[in-house]
Amino acid sequence: MQTQYDYIIMGGGLSGLTLAYRMAQDAFFDAKSILIIDAAAKKENDRTWCFWESQPDIFEDIVSHRWSTIGFKSPVFSDEILIQPYQYKKIEGDDFYAFAKAYLATKPHISFLQETVLSVENQQHQVVITTAQQKLFGAKVFNSILNSELLESQSQHQYLKQHFIGWFIKTETPIFDPDCATFMDFTVPQKGNCRFMYVLPTSPTEALFEYTLFSKELLEDSEYETAIQEYLTKKGILQYHIQRKEQGNIPMSSYRFDKHNSKNMLHIGSAGGWTKASTGFTFKHTLKKTAALVGFLKTEKDFRLFSKRSRFWWYDLLLVDVLYRKNHLGAPIFGEMFKNNPTDRIFRFLDDETTFKEELQIIWSLPKKEFVKAVFSRLFG
Repeated sequence: MQTQYDYIIMGGGLSGLTLAYRMAQDAFFDAKSILIIDAAAKKENDRTWCFWESQPDIFEDIVSHRWSTIGFKSPVFSDEILIQPYQYKKIEGDDFYAFAKAYLATKPHISFLQETVLSVENQQHQVVITTAQQKLFGAKVFNSILNSELLESQSQHQYLKQHFIGWFIKTETPIFDPDCATFMDFTVPQKGNCRFMYVLPTSPTEALFEYTLFSKELLEDSEYETAIQEYLTKKGILQYHIQRKEQGNIPMSSYRFDKHNSKNMLHIGSAGGWTKASTGFTFKHTLKKTAALVGFLKTEKDFRLFSKRSRFWWYDLLLVDVLYRKNHLGAPIFGEMFKNNPTDRIFRFLDDETTFKEELQIIWSLPKKEFVKAVFSRLFG
């Protein structure tokens, strides 16, 4: 079996497969050997990705549902908001894996390997990957396998988690509006945290209810599920069947993952800091980062030159600092943001696409005291 590759991608999830898909679409890489390693077969519907777009992108064909209106609820502001020119979109995990892998299978220079990575060694001109069965050698390696210990063991950057359990339910009678997604409902009991319900109806009788927190500590599974059950009861939804469940834990931190890049190995996805620290959103940022990375690969050889901090990194850093110290402020912070800003400005801000003037408008609309404290803490320790 071949053991030497031009490119090796460790992890066949969102970032790994998206990068491979973009490389497969570009003739520049046709003569390059590319290997994707993952311990799992990636066939299960193990996650749901949601994101907003104003223009279709490369995975438009597998969007399973889209919403033109979002609901936002909090003690300071509640409304149903028409988000044109944006649409809020959903892609199922199994659809994504099947679509990307089917296309990649048509490319003879791209191969898959289902094995567990045991160790990675950076050498001067290559990276050596050891699995339980063999050693593999990559001229360039992309790692999307998150090392949570890096976050847990450091103290320079605060670390929150976006954690949740979701129920996909089906009701006996039509109840839901499939054109309106509840983006954040902060009217659930906060219990000293930043807690909200996220509701995605896909038909008059089907919806995903996801109890979500931005906080330091995970809960017992029963607490998430009890909260969903109580929310359904409060909404008068009593007769329903749970079709399936999903569970997740997404890192929210401005930790400098790029410090671990080397000349020949680049960390990507959540392992590379591609998850938006202030929200936990990853999908759209992965699309943008992989597009930039493919262009970078055509001109540059040293991976340490790829990652650059922007002013949005600082905004995320400050919000995570505030929520780490005063986690209960999540509802008023997001409430004031949606109350005082048009949704398209908020979306562009969260996509790192606003002007500095627009960013000042958003920042000025938020509760200021804790953010001033966070700035002084970062400046003066």
